Amino acid sequence: MRIVVTGSIAFDYIMSFPGRFKDHILPDKIHMLSVSFLVDSMRKERGGCAPNIAYSLALLGERPTVMGTVGQDFSDYRAWLERNGVDTSLIREIPDLFTASFFVSTDQDNNQIASFYTGAMARARDLSFRQVGDPKPTLAVISPNDPVAMTQYAQECKALGIPYIYDPSQQIIRLSPDELVESARGAKALIVNDYELEMFKNKTRLTDEEVQGLADILIVTCGEDGSVIWADGRRVEVPAVCPSTLCEPTGVGDAYRAGIIKGMMRGYSWETTGRIASLAATYVLEKHGTQNHHYTRDEFVARYRQTFGDAPELDDLLSGGR
Repeated sequence: MRIVVTGSIAFDYIMSFPGRFKDHILPDKIHMLSVSFLVDSMRKERGGCAPNIAYSLALLGERPTVMGTVGQDFSDYRAWLERNGVDTSLIREIPDLFTASFFVSTDQDNNQIASFYTGAMARARDLSFRQVGDPKPTLAVISPNDPVAMTQYAQECKALGIPYIYDPSQQIIRLSPDELVESARGAKALIVNDYELEMFKNKTRLTDEEVQGLADILIVTCGEDGSVIWADGRRVEVPAVCPSTLCEPTGVGDAYRAGIIKGMMRGYSWETTGRIASLAATYVLEKHGTQNHHYTRDEFVARYRQTFGDAPELDDLLSGGR
């Protein structure tokens, strides 16, 4: 199996605000918002949706390939990914640019306010699935990236017969209604969180049922309330896993997607797939940064059994499932 993950590749600047954003935003003045938050700490971490997803996929026994564009400051990050089981052969360096940057502040309620500088990511549209070589991807992942590239990749996957997961999330704001609908239509799966689903519906003017009809599978994450998977004519509710320690949520959704991809690729039941995704997400929630968590498959399966009980697919996951 060959999994090609596209999306942002970035450095994250993660800041912590010791209060609550809601206490400093005046609803009747929202149209003239001007707020500054003094943060207590800032860390620079490896990030970006594509390598975040790929890192957790590697922990689960896959060797995913990341496809994206980076800047002249990427060499150490590339070496890190390779050491941790991620194929970086489709990552192109743009010598005269810097790697994209994500700036996010998190408050005491785990609410976030973020900005993203595109940097070299703006050149992702120069890459193409027509040039990835053999073997043909078993699955492509289209996660938040240069908006033009995201639409282009969806069109290429359809033309080339490559099944793909469509994950527009943060770029729903930038993509047009037609781009969102056409990219989601025919996808293997559409994944959004509950807030993004409302944004998607508001922008496209589609109903819940119409959104469900776009892709084979619709997956909606709901934070501490777990997630819901609509697949094979069924609605599967997946519980969240309570973290042993609570740090901050950046990258949690990316790890969740890695668990979904692993289960899909191995043909696991949706109940087991969703629970693998939920547990993978919690490992990120327990650490600061998006790629600072680690576990062996033995440790992961032991915690799964402790949390959810046994499942027949776990022996396959233990053996590597590749």
